[in-house]
Amino acid sequence: MAKNHSLDSRLSESFLSELTRFIRVHQYPQIPKGNQAWEVGVRTDSTVLSILNQEQLGGLQVFKDNKWIPVKPMADSLIINLGDMMQAGLLLGHTVLGKLDTVNELLFSQRSGIEIIDTTGLFGFVMFMFLMGVKMDLRVAFRSTKRAAVIGFISILAPITVGLIIFEAFKKPEQSKEVNLERLLGTTIESLTSFSVIACLLSELNILNSELGRLALSASAIADVGTLVLVFIFSSMAKWAIAPSVAAVNTAGSIAFVVILFFVCRPVMFWVIKTTPDGKPIKEVYIMFIVMMAIGSSIFTHFFSDSPLIGAFVFGLAVPDGPPLGSALVDKLECFVNGVFLAVFTTTSTMRVDVKSMMENRSTFLFSIIFVCVTFLAKVISCFIATFWSLMPLKDSLAFALIMSSKGIVELSYFCSFIDNKIMSTATFSVLVLGILVNSTIVPVLVKLLYDPDSRRYAGYEKRTLMHLKPDSEIRVLACTHRSENVSTLIELLDLTCPTKESPQVVFALHIVELKGRDSPVFIAHQKNENSALSSLENIFAYNQYEQNNWDSVTVYAFTAISPPKLMHEDICTMALNKQTSFIILPFHRKFSTDGSVEDENSMMRNVNCSVLDRAPCSVGILIDRGVDDRGKKTLKTSSRMPTCSIGMLFIGGKDDREALTLAKRMARDPQVNLTVIRLIADHHYSGNIMDWDGILDSEVLKDVKQKNEVGNSCNIMYAEEVSNDGPQAAGVIRSIVNNYDLIIVGRRYKVESVQTMGLAEWCEFPELGVVGDLLASADLDSSVSVLIVQQQYYVELGKAR
Repeated sequence: MAKNHSLDSRLSESFLSELTRFIRVHQYPQIPKGNQAWEVGVRTDSTVLSILNQEQLGGLQVFKDNKWIPVKPMADSLIINLGDMMQAGLLLGHTVLGKLDTVNELLFSQRSGIEIIDTTGLFGFVMFMFLMGVKMDLRVAFRSTKRAAVIGFISILAPITVGLIIFEAFKKPEQSKEVNLERLLGTTIESLTSFSVIACLLSELNILNSELGRLALSASAIADVGTLVLVFIFSSMAKWAIAPSVAAVNTAGSIAFVVILFFVCRPVMFWVIKTTPDGKPIKEVYIMFIVMMAIGSSIFTHFFSDSPLIGAFVFGLAVPDGPPLGSALVDKLECFVNGVFLAVFTTTSTMRVDVKSMMENRSTFLFSIIFVCVTFLAKVISCFIATFWSLMPLKDSLAFALIMSSKGIVELSYFCSFIDNKIMSTATFSVLVLGILVNSTIVPVLVKLLYDPDSRRYAGYEKRTLMHLKPDSEIRVLACTHRSENVSTLIELLDLTCPTKESPQVVFALHIVELKGRDSPVFIAHQKNENSALSSLENIFAYNQYEQNNWDSVTVYAFTAISPPKLMHEDICTMALNKQTSFIILPFHRKFSTDGSVEDENSMMRNVNCSVLDRAPCSVGILIDRGVDDRGKKTLKTSSRMPTCSIGMLFIGGKDDREALTLAKRMARDPQVNLTVIRLIADHHYSGNIMDWDGILDSEVLKDVKQKNEVGNSCNIMYAEEVSNDGPQAAGVIRSIVNNYDLIIVGRRYKVESVQTMGLAEWCEFPELGVVGDLLASADLDSSVSVLIVQQQYYVELGKAR
């Protein structure tokens, strides 16, 4: 849609994602005046519920009486639209059409009864729970911090304790055992914290990889594991009290089931992964066998009087998460399960809601409302106190408490199983389901208002640029890779920055990997002596070798970040901020072949690079690697194989060019480097004689370059000027000089207009590189030169962005 409207396609990524949740919230960005507006088109909402905040923009129309009627925006209001699934469930349920005998006979006859639809929905939810188990990383629970463990247990114990107090307060002497059991189960489920629901919510809000999201995942994982243990203990106690002999058999069967899964089936699945060649997909026969085992596990637990959902979920936990096996299962099943089966389950579940029955018993209705509200508040308050006490900001603590209190499809499944087993009345069920609806509607909106990472740009209040480093100070660099072929050129570039004992270099090597087949992002800090078989990252050893070759001037720390593509930039920016780096190096998303053509193009990495450029807390460089060994030409200097390296620096003017020149001059400290600074200037007839502040700063940073150039040939820095009065002339100058150098350094100069490059912006393929960087990145450029595009840090000073 963005491409069809000539908009930047990156705008849509933070607003649209795959359907992963019972309730979704969409938002469309405001377009500046003069630009073409967004348009959704004629549509109905296929999901459960839609919320629209018009923000006084207008544009929404509703089709009624064969005409489109504009909906006038109202201040401080939201438009709530019931989606197709929810409408279908409510219309077909007992509240509306379900009351009509004709409709019941037509839709739910004996031949095609509601039991068949229920069975289909239940099967779909069994597969959903299996996938949730596959994507859940149990190690998150066992590696959790003390704070996450405390919050996880508090999130369960506090609402259960308060719920039991409410239960005792409303308990009557003549109250039946069935009512007591119903209220106890309702209180217990309302007190739960579901990892799957919270992971979906975090992913939907794009905060899965934030500090808040990581803490919520860790705490919910602990709470979920604790819930499974408590459910097993309580159900076993109930069975032992009724029939000890049957309970003994069921307990032994459950224990044997878990032992076989983790000590027999899991090693077999690791064997399947080991026998699969690197880069090859898992064989279909193994995928089908695992799916059949998941179904068999649900049947097994149902046979032993446990929920079939537990069997599928526990079996999913036993499947190794991530690629290649876990990601293959998720890729093959998730779309169909979420898009078809889960929709059936949601519809059939909401069909059971009967608003009329809710009002029949006033005491039941009153208790249901009270314990839903009280358990929610108990969880919110307890989680808020726990996080705020640990020095988390006020708004973040409140957002975290709301996240931990969110409800969704998992709680809905529990209530459906209770009503199926006739241990919960329709009235109580209806109140609880509507409570889930209200919770799932309000919580995402409130969390978005309280915690919005997009509004917290990584723009620093400290100047972390190369220009502001002292001449002999330590330089801290974050080098990012996503493919192994990026490593060698990155190391050569790092070596070109001339690290010495007096001016040492600290390198933070970050390998970014796409999150597949799991819910929890993973961040790994690699040890110096880590085995490659364990880490599976050969590039770590290349960095370690670089450190050993420069043992007195270089220190390397290696990390791996596994996260969703839309959140990878957060890992990069957060590490740069925490490690106080002055420069981030990112590889270009294109891979060039030996003949200069484009061999591979990774749009995911392009989006990551764009996001980092927008948010980076320090200066950034995009490295375009065109040098290929098969050409017999090395792109950058490698001291053992190349005596000298020739670097060209194109200077037009502006803060990015000044930053790029500072880096180039740092490289020129190495006697094996020859630097040529080419300044593109315009005739006075085109540019005028007025010099602004940027021009003064440009002249100042070029002063020492001109002086060294006047010394003579003994200096390794040369200065030259070329005239360019428009874009085509600049392109001609650039094409004529690129093959004279091994590396070209330019400033990004994003959206900076100048006489020298006028007209080039209209032909940009990659506007995020700037007009000169885009020209040098073009596949039409007949050259093997590598390019480094530099952007100076965006920082804040005296309330102004710079």
